[in-house]
Amino acid sequence: MKTSKKVAIVYDWVDKWGGVERVLLALHTLFPKAPVFTSYYDKNKAIWAKHINVIPSFINQLPIVKSNRVLSFPLFPFAFESFDLSQYDIVISVTSSFAKSIITKPGTLHVCYVLTPTRYLWIYPENYIPLVFRSLFLPFWNYIREWDKLVSNRPDRLISLSKIVASRVQDIYDKKTEVLYPPFDTAYWKNIKNEVNASFNFSKYFIPKSYFLVVSRLEKYKKIDLLIKTFNIIKKDLIVVGKGSQMHRLRHLAGDTIHFLEDISDKELAFLYMNAQALIMPQEEDFGYVALEAQFMGCPVLSYRKSGVSEIIKENKTGLFFSQQSISSIREVLERFDQISYNLKGATVMQGEEVSAQFDTSFFRSRLLHILQ
Repeated sequence: MKTSKKVAIVYDWVDKWGGVERVLLALHTLFPKAPVFTSYYDKNKAIWAKHINVIPSFINQLPIVKSNRVLSFPLFPFAFESFDLSQYDIVISVTSSFAKSIITKPGTLHVCYVLTPTRYLWIYPENYIPLVFRSLFLPFWNYIREWDKLVSNRPDRLISLSKIVASRVQDIYDKKTEVLYPPFDTAYWKNIKNEVNASFNFSKYFIPKSYFLVVSRLEKYKKIDLLIKTFNIIKKDLIVVGKGSQMHRLRHLAGDTIHFLEDISDKELAFLYMNAQALIMPQEEDFGYVALEAQFMGCPVLSYRKSGVSEIIKENKTGLFFSQQSISSIREVLERFDQISYNLKGATVMQGEEVSAQFDTSFFRSRLLHILQ
């Protein structure tokens, strides 16, 4: 986008890689001169940002606190309010936490892309902050929830990642928002797919002949432990791609048919999608970017129904849903999958590219530029 207006991007923390980070790269492509303001920047864990001007808050100077969400939690409001954004005409905040709380001058357009209302305040507090700490600091906890509601009024415009997120924003912040689905780089993944089809060797890892696949950050709310417990029982091979705070616990829980991979390339990931029985997503996703990747590569998706993934896959065409986050419900959907796996795989190979292409980057860019006019 060629514009004389100065643009800044604000994100909660730059210290990992995942679907949301692809959104940030898309924004960087649109606004290559725009700096990214954030609470904390880990250059080693966010290699994708090495060519971006990342400006971290004072939290980055606190050695023990900076990478610990619990310890840094009380400081986030101060961190984002401390940024001086007075020189910018447009500020785009991308947040599942407190980035929306930035203070902008009159005349600056602040558009907030809501990934979800602050997850550890409203949706999964038990997965982030132990009850004993919440009880101990209950007055502060109640204060920060009210503050979070208050600062949701600071952006000039709120946009939701998906319909399920828009519903949460309505319930929690009492605001109606339009939906702008995140960008899927069809051309990029098409090139990856062609390269893997042409010739690809995945010999450096042990890959079972027949396996199911999980691609996820290994955090408590992702419910990967539920899948591991299920596959420990049914004795089928499951490949878990990702890393996170639950890695040690999940490895300890896993039986012989569970295999872990991390830091793999997109070509290796595409190979896994293309050869997997199905991708399984037991979590309540805000959107579920990996479901787009999987479909595009011809991999059916088995997902928890109460999830943004329900807005992505076509039931009985490119995937199936299960209704409960339980071992019995996952076993039921696996039994259904066994009965129609051949037809479902074929349908996904035929229709997956078309379905995922409906979320192409071009739609995201055109809608966002219209919003920023």
